[in-house]
Amino acid sequence: MTEDVGTNEAFSGEEERDVTEWTVAEENARERIDKYITEIWEEEVSRSQVQLWINDGHVTVNGASVKSNYKLFVGDRVAVAVPEPEVTDLVAENIPLEVVYEDSDVIVVNKPRGMVVHPAVGHPSGTLVNALMYHCKDLSGINGEIRPGIVHRIDKDTSGLIMAAKNDASHASLAAQLKEHSVTRRYIAVVHGNLSHDQGTVDAPIGRDPHDRKLYTVTEKNSKRSVTHFTVLERFGDNTLLELQLETGRTHQIRVHMKFIGHPLVGDPIYGRSKGTAMNGQALHAAVLGFVHPSTREYMEFSAPIPEDMEEVLFTLRSR
Repeated sequence: MTEDVGTNEAFSGEEERDVTEWTVAEENARERIDKYITEIWEEEVSRSQVQLWINDGHVTVNGASVKSNYKLFVGDRVAVAVPEPEVTDLVAENIPLEVVYEDSDVIVVNKPRGMVVHPAVGHPSGTLVNALMYHCKDLSGINGEIRPGIVHRIDKDTSGLIMAAKNDASHASLAAQLKEHSVTRRYIAVVHGNLSHDQGTVDAPIGRDPHDRKLYTVTEKNSKRSVTHFTVLERFGDNTLLELQLETGRTHQIRVHMKFIGHPLVGDPIYGRSKGTAMNGQALHAAVLGFVHPSTREYMEFSAPIPEDMEEVLFTLRSR
């Protein structure tokens, strides 16, 4: 869902996350509600967890509590309010980190593919936050106890650079830069197909997919402006190596935009075609990250090389 496959952006708040709602479509009629919700949050939550939410009253249909075996009708309004994870579940873990830069204000890490950024439903441990808590001991608390220091995120199966704040003043500064779109974020990706232009811009709004609420899509309804710039680095006939720069930072933005223009990411299990690649996840790497240092006010820029699994994909393409 963060990138983060990560988290559901609709979830926010203190005691309980905002209510997320869906209207049941015809193809889901007569389906059990616990199965329906589990499929929406594929990879994020188990069916047994959903059943606990239902039993605890966090799930309603048309405003009323139901049982786990309730069979849905077309037009039913399903609402879920997932309670925040218990703070006691969050512990420091001695997980190795590739630290690219660190001082008393900020830390920049090269996140490996497969690591979730912060604890969420289905991922209570083993996250970047758990590792940062062990490594740093001093993270900003602005984003709450579950996401200390986290200013932005990248998807679980996207590798690359991510920054975290080590005090509240730094957090506020970095968050403001992200909001102003002044942070440099450049990605390297391998996509299907041969793009017709050497460079271009995708300016298309992104919102929840009305046909599948666990996905995002280009839509005019309940969406936000989303802009991605791309430059062709290398062509391989049926595939293309791109550098992409984010102007905005929506959930799954690059993955959705590339699918929208007919060139989904290689290895993307959701928006592309994952079969036939040696990668466990999409061929997407956050290669460059730049920002103004919160204290010195100097611009700093960092880079991280393409990971080995992505290099293997490129080697195969170049060997054809």
